Amino acid sequence: MTVARKPQPLPDFKFARIAGLIFLGLILFFVLTSTTFLTIDPGEKGVLFKRFGGGLQKDKVYSQGFKVVAPWNKMYIYDVRIQEEFGKMNVLSKNGLSIAVELSYRFKPQADKIGYLHDEVGKDYMNRIIRPEIRSATREVIGKYLPEELYSTKRDAIQDEIFEQTSNAISPKYLILDAVLIRSVELPERLKKAIEMKLDEEQQSLQYKFRIEKERKEAERKIIEAEAKAESNRILNASLTDKILRDKGIEATLELAKSQNSKVVVVGGSGDGLPLILGN
Repeated sequence: MTVARKPQPLPDFKFARIAGLIFLGLILFFVLTSTTFLTIDPGEKGVLFKRFGGGLQKDKVYSQGFKVVAPWNKMYIYDVRIQEEFGKMNVLSKNGLSIAVELSYRFKPQADKIGYLHDEVGKDYMNRIIRPEIRSATREVIGKYLPEELYSTKRDAIQDEIFEQTSNAISPKYLILDAVLIRSVELPERLKKAIEMKLDEEQQSLQYKFRIEKERKEAERKIIEAEAKAESNRILNASLTDKILRDKGIEATLELAKSQNSKVVVVGGSGDGLPLILGN
């Protein structure tokens, strides 16, 4: 007696096997294309983590361009261009008044030390290092000044102090601070008006002092001019003797006598013997 054999589902098995191979191939393709081949763009640097080769390569920094990385390793890419952030905070002045200050600050990672930065801090260095240090330095520096100094005369000095203190704090963490700028200062309205009035009075006082100084110098100039003129007259009077005056009078009479106008000459008519000339 012959027993019939049940047909085997070979085609379905082959299809499943082929589908599985295709699926694994796609996974392998995406893994290789996402982790093995990468590009470091301009303004960026990379540091490599070797999973089976010693960990993070802190002393080797990869520059821009196309890179090939083994799929079990990982490249960490950092933007090393100058970046800018803004912050607004309330601080207390020297006399205890609350002041709202808006800052902007520019910074960047130290390009040749991003391996150490990644190892000690990580890519979130803005929230971990820079922002807390900026806020701390701002509170400490502004706390040494009065509101009117921050509002007017000491603004640049305060900026410089915040910059120096923050820069010194973040440089050991392989970060570079480029600038700190105070964008705006908001004071209580009553205090703001009082400061503006005080500054206006100081400006008027300076203008008044300037006018007084100008008038004083003008008076000194007139006195010097008058003294010079008096001295000149004194010297001139001392040099004009009776004989010189008589000679000058004779010379003038002779010149007048040469004139074509009709005249009458009276000789010896004046007190000093000079002729008198009577003309029309």
